[in-house]
Amino acid sequence: MATITESDTIAGVYLVDPVVHGDDRGFFVETYRRAWFPQGREMVQGNRGDRQAGAVVGLHYHLHQADYWYVPYGTARVVLHDLRVGSPTDGATMTLDLGRQPDGTHSHRGVFIPPGVAHGFAALTDMTITYLVDGYYNPADELGVAWDDPEIGADWGVADPILSDRDRKNPRRSEIEPRWRPHNGLRT
Repeated sequence: MATITESDTIAGVYLVDPVVHGDDRGFFVETYRRAWFPQGREMVQGNRGDRQAGAVVGLHYHLHQADYWYVPYGTARVVLHDLRVGSPTDGATMTLDLGRQPDGTHSHRGVFIPPGVAHGFAALTDMTITYLVDGYYNPADELGVAWDDPEIGADWGVADPILSDRDRKNPRRSEIEPRWRPHNGLRT
């Protein structure tokens, strides 16, 4: 069974370290189980993204949707930032590397990201990310905050990031309109 640990940096973020079952043929790993998360709801959509080394995606956030991320190939530097008004960890930033580790092993760690926690990743190598979401795509719940906001202080691990137009235009944390600011416990 996987080891599930709540982050000591951002409340409601859960890290999953699964058991890897392997033999001469290869390996098997259970990457997700709904029951692992106290806030878990049915994941209704699965997505995959392939990124080249140096790409930065985010920071994105949702008012109502949770994500679960897993990196089966390559290395991603994940950045999370708590935007939730009233959260005991409002303003906290954390980073973690998912996928291939510097020693050549693969951690198979996954991360559960609750609504209101901004999330993004940098491709430290060419990589693949899979993510499950508990809400269907809703453009009204696709929000963002500046990836390079000094108040967030993210260490992306890349010198010359490749960004989308959307991510270049996201506002700084201090510029988010109050109606788009997540609140702790907001969930529909």
